[in-house]
Amino acid sequence: MDSITRTRQRQKLMVELLERKIRLRARQLYHERGQGEGLELEDWVQAESEVLQSSILAPLWNRRQGNTPAQEHELVEI
Repeated sequence: MDSITRTRQRQKLMVELLERKIRLRARQLYHERGQGEGLELEDWVQAESEVLQSSILAPLWNRRQGNTPAQEHELVEI
């Protein structure tokens, strides 16, 4: 396996871990406000903001989500 493939696999794993953290935080927010329906998007956005604020992986997440311009072949070294 070449280094580019390994780097992409690591990046994919890191993005998956970030998503898991965001999902867990969103679920906490949902429970904290009494499990009321209809605010799922707000919970997700708040959770995403909180998790990414303290993460050095935020640029990788933003790039993968299409929030920053990046070329397909660019790799982030962590």
